[in-house]
Amino acid sequence: MKSAFTYDLVIIGGGISACVFASRYLKNNITKKIALIEIGRGLGGRSSTRISKRFKGWKLNHGAPNFNISNSKNNLLLKSYIDELLENKFIKIDDSDTFFLNKDLNSETQKISKFSCGINYLSLDSMSQLSQKIIKSNNLKGKIDFYFETLIVDLKFDDNEWVITSKNGDTFKSNYLICSTNLLLHKRSLKILDTNQIPLRKAIPINNDKKIDSLLNFLEEQSFIPRLTFLIYTNENYSFKDFYSKKQRYFYLRKNLENKYKFERIIFQLQDNNKLGIVVHSKDIDFINSYINSKDEEVFKQKIITNFNKLFEENSVINKLSLDVKISIMKWRASQPSGMAVPLSLQFSRKYRIGFCGDWFAGDGFGRIEGSIFSALMLEKKINI
Repeated sequence: MKSAFTYDLVIIGGGISACVFASRYLKNNITKKIALIEIGRGLGGRSSTRISKRFKGWKLNHGAPNFNISNSKNNLLLKSYIDELLENKFIKIDDSDTFFLNKDLNSETQKISKFSCGINYLSLDSMSQLSQKIIKSNNLKGKIDFYFETLIVDLKFDDNEWVITSKNGDTFKSNYLICSTNLLLHKRSLKILDTNQIPLRKAIPINNDKKIDSLLNFLEEQSFIPRLTFLIYTNENYSFKDFYSKKQRYFYLRKNLENKYKFERIIFQLQDNNKLGIVVHSKDIDFINSYINSKDEEVFKQKIITNFNKLFEENSVINKLSLDVKISIMKWRASQPSGMAVPLSLQFSRKYRIGFCGDWFAGDGFGRIEGSIFSALMLEKKINI
């Protein structure tokens, strides 16, 4: 039990948004002590890096491999923060090759897509390490207690204090609560947490706060895109057909090819051991269900290799995979929000001392890292007024 100590602030979620908020908040509140609670094994959220235990020396960005900033309204707060990341050498402009495969299997060099809006940036290390660097910036890491592999299942607001309970029975007390994930606010929590009421609604009954009521109404109309991610560990002999020395290379499939091969995008990632890792994303529901219902995972993996080889059969830069290549499969129940976005005006309730940030808020960055960063910066300003 961890109920003896009351934190100034507790953050639920360990993605980019949580890390940006924590670093900015502590920079302006140096005497505060906060906790960050994350269900995963480390920081990064949907921008995480898989460090394989089975395959030594491999680090694959299995979620977002990079991020892009459009900042169409030229927000100075967002611009200043990106400039700060560049100045600190946390990120650099991503000039990797980007290809869009059309129906004739020809490569187009068009730069604009749903994955690429504005300027693309790449972490100088892995995507998970970007989150870690943000947290460590300004020497503030000692101000944060981290609780990984911890699933929060219940929230209570009592006597101006939040009481947060994990699945294993640990409790955390806090003056303020920040939710960078919206699992505890969304109807998908009913099945995942095996509960009959959304945790935030249980903590704050209807008609007690108009902002919270409105936020939950918007989230009722928000859904999430499930994805399968295939992590392919090639052998030492696998390489591109041409000479290419940059760290990443992106291939996006036009809709007709996505329907045919079941792949959405394919990212080649050069490893420190000079081997090529390949990450393949799929959001094809039938393909996802066929994996879930598959009785033989090895047969399914062979289907991945077959589709990959057919897709790149006549490609000028990509070689086919051997049939003995190693593949890990990850299922993401909620890889990206879609549908109704939540207005930023609803991201903080002073009455209940609770704030929200993430890519699920409205704006240019909805569903992207830009939204995660911008909403965190905005929330930090609001909570310190």
